[in-house]
Amino acid sequence: MNSHAVAASSSGRYWKGVASCLAATVLIGVMFPVMTDALRHIDPFTFTSLRYLIAGAGFAILLLRREGRAALRTDGQSLAFAWLLGSVGFCGFGSFVFLGQQLGGREGALNASIMMATQPMMGLLLNAAVRRSAPPLLSFAFVLLSFTGVVLVITRGDLHAALQAPQHYAASGLIVLGALCWVIYTFGSAYFTRWSALKYTTFTTWLGLSTIIAVNVVLIALHAVDAPTPAALWAIVPHLIYMGPVAGFVAILCWISGNRILGPMNGVLFMDVVPITAFAVSALTGVVPDEAQIAGAALTASALVLNNVYLRQRARRATASAPA
Repeated sequence: MNSHAVAASSSGRYWKGVASCLAATVLIGVMFPVMTDALRHIDPFTFTSLRYLIAGAGFAILLLRREGRAALRTDGQSLAFAWLLGSVGFCGFGSFVFLGQQLGGREGALNASIMMATQPMMGLLLNAAVRRSAPPLLSFAFVLLSFTGVVLVITRGDLHAALQAPQHYAASGLIVLGALCWVIYTFGSAYFTRWSALKYTTFTTWLGLSTIIAVNVVLIALHAVDAPTPAALWAIVPHLIYMGPVAGFVAILCWISGNRILGPMNGVLFMDVVPITAFAVSALTGVVPDEAQIAGAALTASALVLNNVYLRQRARRATASAPA
């Protein structure tokens, strides 16, 4: 294969990764306004269990069709680590984010979506922690700028009023924790080099489901949440049709595939698309963001883009100054 063919193949693969991450984040952005209505009928734990049962079935069927029964072998990869990542990614993300969104009430979808856009900054800090090296000072400044934008969205520009409402702390803290869970899950995929993106997604979904269902059963047994009634289950059927096959199956598969191609540090940058989509859909349903929230979203987006540009320039300078 000549150099032009290699370059074309590399370029095609890159744009496939871009398209996959973009599709995933658009579908995830729609997810939050959809969940606003679903959470009026059912608790986030039961909904998370049902959602990933549907998505997990889709992953399993597709894996067997594409890779055959041989795909069920672990190939030397750790099932315990896969279970941990699946529990963090699916149980942690679904439970914490949607519980926080429920506590956030009418504004919960907007708050949750903008916090998803902080994931690139969380990825930067997580990467620094794993490598045991502090992030560049300018990148740390962009982290602070990003979270300033988040504060504007959550408080609607009125910090004093937000400080008088304790539910803001609980809701926001849970959403941030859930967002961090998804960053850990995304970065964890890099350790499963012997598995395809589909296999990693399938195994971690089903292993994580064991944790989700166990947590759900315990909460119902302790009467911390109510057992779902037939009427509640019927009411969330339309939401499950989107959240299971679309936001669960298609979006997650696109997300993992795109991150395998672009790398997690580049892939998580696309989370900036999530609040844009969520804001647009929320506006159509009557929840219109005010000027402070739009400014906050723009501030967070700017911090993400500027940090990415800075890191790329820094990497190019380091490469150029390295000895041959």
